[in-house]
Amino acid sequence: MLTFGNLTDFPWIGVMELTRHSDVKSQHSPSSPLDTISWDDLKIFLICSEKESFRAASKALSIDSATVVRRIERLERAMGARLFYRLSDGVKLTDEGRRIVGEARIMERASYNIFRQTQLDSTSLRGVVRVAITEGLGTYWVLPRLLDFQKTNRLLTIEMFCTMAHTDVSRMEAEIAINFASPTAEELIAHRIGYLHVYPFASRNYVTWFGAPTDKGDLVRHRIIQQVAPLLDEKAYARAIGVESVEGIVGFRTNGSSAVLYAVERDAGIGFLPTYAPALGAHVVPIDVGLRHRLEIWMTYHPNLRKSPRHMLVIDWFKRIFDAKRFPCFGEEFIHPNELSQRMAEAVKGARGEGFAASAPLRSTQLRELAE
Repeated sequence: MLTFGNLTDFPWIGVMELTRHSDVKSQHSPSSPLDTISWDDLKIFLICSEKESFRAASKALSIDSATVVRRIERLERAMGARLFYRLSDGVKLTDEGRRIVGEARIMERASYNIFRQTQLDSTSLRGVVRVAITEGLGTYWVLPRLLDFQKTNRLLTIEMFCTMAHTDVSRMEAEIAINFASPTAEELIAHRIGYLHVYPFASRNYVTWFGAPTDKGDLVRHRIIQQVAPLLDEKAYARAIGVESVEGIVGFRTNGSSAVLYAVERDAGIGFLPTYAPALGAHVVPIDVGLRHRLEIWMTYHPNLRKSPRHMLVIDWFKRIFDAKRFPCFGEEFIHPNELSQRMAEAVKGARGEGFAASAPLRSTQLRELAE
């Protein structure tokens, strides 16, 4: 999985990296501006323009802030223009910076396209396919089916990166991305492959001990398990309950979908889970207070992958396992979790979660037996 680590990790082709390679003979005159402009500096410039902060850019690039500032200043000297306004809370592109950023993005896309061509085999089903997917979908829905898929496609290696952050396919952070937002880059292919319906759940013990809320306003008397992540709206919880803030209501906050499920099953409070959770064997019961939420599931990839049999095999497989006709949990229509469990009983047979560590923990008596 490619991420923004050291700049040398990237497959850039060095279109303008003339100052770093003495063996490359410039076809321009000695006074040409291309002799003084570094492509690495332009890459840093693009990240700074997106993050609107030198500090945030340094974190994304895994280099120190002083280096970012020094490289931007070097680029500004080479360009003969100031590219950013330095503000107290970040940076903002100048008019000259805005003119340059579009052209720099075209160069960036071109370099990645050239690298993609070198990585694609037009005939083989052997090789690596890198997939980024949201954690809950990846762990509890895709993985059980992926293991069976791999048994019949043993020449393939699937690298699955589960994340609740945005994955940029155009920058080759993954070859295929499945998340809750359609891409903004026009050159990418995007398919809406389904919908994820989210509903509040609690454990049976929690309901027995504390009772079930009677309506959404009653949730203020309960403990909420909140998931926070870049792909999720952190203020959605407060809006749904009808309060200014969920502080004092939230008992546990995490960025992980698995952690939410674990906390709900362990009686920690009420959390929002996919409506298919009980169908997959989660030990939870729905909390019917009139709250539900729907997210679109998008699969994104670059058009060049259409030339690769192994990538198209995986893409077509993803479309099948999110097919709402077979798995109604991904349809546009909301189906109550209780009804959904009945309708999906046959479809999820053999893919329930009994094998996951979170779904059936060892009890104290079992632990004592193991210790003896």
